[in-house]
Amino acid sequence: MKAIGFKTSLPIIENESFIEFETAVPQPSGRDILVKINAISINPVDYKIRQNSAKDTVLETPKIIGWDATGIVEAIGEAVTFFKPGDVVYYAGDLTRSGSNAEYQLIDERIVGLKPSTLSNAEAAAMPLTALTAWESLYDRIGISEQKDKGKSILIIGGAGGVGSIAIQLAKKLSGLKVITTASRTETKEWFKMMGADVVVNHNNLVEEVRAAGFKEVDFILDFVDLNSYWDNLVELIKPQGHIVSITGSATPIALNKLKNKSVTFSWELMYTRSMYQTDDMDEQRHILNKLTELFDDGTLKTTLNTTLKGFTADNLKKAHRLLESGKTIGKVVIEY
Repeated sequence: MKAIGFKTSLPIIENESFIEFETAVPQPSGRDILVKINAISINPVDYKIRQNSAKDTVLETPKIIGWDATGIVEAIGEAVTFFKPGDVVYYAGDLTRSGSNAEYQLIDERIVGLKPSTLSNAEAAAMPLTALTAWESLYDRIGISEQKDKGKSILIIGGAGGVGSIAIQLAKKLSGLKVITTASRTETKEWFKMMGADVVVNHNNLVEEVRAAGFKEVDFILDFVDLNSYWDNLVELIKPQGHIVSITGSATPIALNKLKNKSVTFSWELMYTRSMYQTDDMDEQRHILNKLTELFDDGTLKTTLNTTLKGFTADNLKKAHRLLESGKTIGKVVIEY
């Protein structure tokens, strides 16, 4: 099969930042399914791993990355119970295994969902990683429910990206929250209107902008951009007994003591935790993806696909990484095979 990978971490402008090569089609066993991939999407995690996982070394075998795909089940392991050959699926993958930048991939059935029938391959491939991250942030980490939280406020830092775009929809359409998100460019503001945000504020003057919009403090905050840069603003804006969730990590310690007087809860979110640690509730991701499929198919949610590149080539993968590295993308970038 054809695959695209890299042997060393190079700037994306270099010829061998990605290379095409041939490798054997893997065979499924246990709970793995073999998927013939139709489309993949690219996320910030892709370029971060490309930039850092093979520094100052040359790998003997190219590393295959990629963590979003849709495709058709070709074969199944002997312990598989949820899927059969011919099923059309979508998933976000597993950081500890070979990725989706290939013609075929093995994936554990517990983190796979049935593809939404109303979405094209490209539209569906755009969704798994970001939708799972947003869902887990809202419903697993914070525990939001429409019954107790409808009408409460949520501030989403970085709503134009893939995670933010679907988080806006979930928070507004599924949970009835008042959604505030951040932008500075006109085209970003237009995108937010399409996604359903109630209020758009400039992230360069965050506290003042949120308060000028009529919110002294907010019930919940999701950070999808840079926790260190916004930390003091978030501390000031969060309500007493509120909840902050971040997916961005921190190179330096976070001053959690600043949340003490308000009794604020802080949570990290990593969508890969369940698959990395084979948690007891690993199968929950299959359930979430299938619930999301229902929400796409009944029109509650819409895809966040914004850019489609045609053809599974190293050149298109480089182009997609350049777009993501620019920090200017809105919505998702997908490569359709």
